[in-house]
Parts: sequence; structure tokens; C-alpha cells
Amino acid sequence: MMPASLEAVLKERLNIYGRLMRVDKPIGTYLVAWPMLWALWMAGAGHPDAANVLIFLAGAFLMRSAGCVINDFADRKIDPHVQRTRARPLAAGEISSKEALALFVALCLIAFALVLTTNRLTVLLSFGALGLAALYPFMKRYTHWPQVFLGAAFGWSVPMAFAAQTGEVPMAAWLIFAANICWVVAYDTMYAMVDRDDDTRIGVKSTAILFGRWDRHIIGLFQLGFLALMLVTGLAFDLSIVYYLGLGVATVFAIHHQRMIYLRQRDACFKAFLNNNLLGAAVFIGLVLSYLIS
Repeated sequence: MMPASLEAVLKERLNIYGRLMRVDKPIGTYLVAWPMLWALWMAGAGHPDAANVLIFLAGAFLMRSAGCVINDFADRKIDPHVQRTRARPLAAGEISSKEALALFVALCLIAFALVLTTNRLTVLLSFGALGLAALYPFMKRYTHWPQVFLGAAFGWSVPMAFAAQTGEVPMAAWLIFAANICWVVAYDTMYAMVDRDDDTRIGVKSTAILFGRWDRHIIGLFQLGFLALMLVTGLAFDLSIVYYLGLGVATVFAIHHQRMIYLRQRDACFKAFLNNNLLGAAVFIGLVLSYLIS
């Protein structure tokens, strides 16, 4: 039987790892999973392989967790100066940088082991996913467009899903990839509006700072870009009217998000960001029903 002191230490470390991976805040995993699920359902014409669904759902959790770890490693000297992030494990000194990097490597290796059960093309594409996950956290130091890199990182599961399901990546798959980048820029700018004052003070770059007083308008343009690209995607995959009804619901959510961020209040902007989970779900439900009813 494990000694009580050792058990307590183990529980404490697991709790720290869990918070570092944002296990208690699954919104990021959901936002990674939606475009991946859209891609799997379209690639499988409504009937994706169950094994692929399980592999990619597990991969979404693992890579999002790995992304959180490397993000906090990159921001370990910035987070203590930001109101929302100063209690994170690395910022608070609860875990060392080396231990965080070891956790990042372990999560990536487990995700890679899952990818090895697919096919050669998916394995090759997975290196792109790793590169984007490792690159994104450092972009806020060099460009006001880190959200684009986040969109690419979150959306790289789209070509991987097509590769795993069909053995190839058709041109239409890149429509979903581009749409996801638009969506991520929109909702992550809402997220960045929460930290805009702190980020400006410490010199961190973001689209929220770049857009300034035009933030709501430019977010709206990216929302329109997302919806337009997903509409073209529906035409490319010959989806039924039910899919477009799902897009209609997503449009209602997008309008609601504009209303939520109108006064640029921190809590409201954060809630608008979180609400994008429902937008992603609306698109997926419309997509699934489109294949079931047709």
C-alpha cells in the first residue's frame, strides 16, 4: 500500500499537471474537436470509421493539453503580470520549466503513438501539427496575428482527418481549414479582448490590440468569412438543406456574440468566447443530420 505522504505528493503533482493541461477548462478541447469532427464526417460521407473518431478525439485532448503546457512555458515570465493568468502553475512557481517541458514531450509522444495506428500520410501530416503547436505560443512576441497561427494549429486536424479516413487530402478539405482559421481569429480576438489592457502594458501582441476600436467590426468580417467558406464547403460536398439550417443557427450565435462584445466588457467578451462551443456544435449537428436525412 502506498504511504500516505507519498500518495498526497502524487495527488498534488497530478493536480498541478491537470491544471497546467487545463483539464478543468475543456473549452479548448471542444474548439479543437469541432473542425476535426466536421472533417471526419465529410471525409466519411456521414459514416467515418469509429476507430478514427476515437483516435482523433483522444488526439484533440492530448494536443490541446500539450499546447497549453508549451504556451505556459513560453509565457512563464509574462503570466505573473496578467490578472487572469498569474495563478497558473508555472507562473506561480508550482512546477519547474523542465518538468513542464517533460510533460509536453510525454503528451506529444502519446498523441504520436495514436497517429501511428493510422496511415503514412497522416503520420507525415502529424509533424506539421507538432510544429504549429510548438510555434504558436511564441508568435505573440513577433506579430499581432498570433490568432492566425492558433487557427492553423487548431485546424491542422482537418487535413489529417481526411488523410486518415480517405488516404488523401482533397482541395475541398482546405476550405474547412481556411474557414476554421477565420473562426479562430474571430473567437480568439474576443478572448484577447479580455487581456488587452494587460497585454498592451507588457508588450504582448494580439489581434485585439491591432484592431483597436475596429475590433467588433473586423471580428464580424472574420465571422462572415467563416460562414461563407462553410457554405461553399457544403456545396462542394453536396450537403442537404439541413446542413444549411445548422449554418443558420451558427449565424444566430455569431450575431449573439457581436451583441455580447458590444460594450467590450471583460466578462462578456470571455462569455462570448466560450459560447463559440455552441456555434461549433450547431454546425456539426446540421452536418450529421444532413447525412442521416438525405
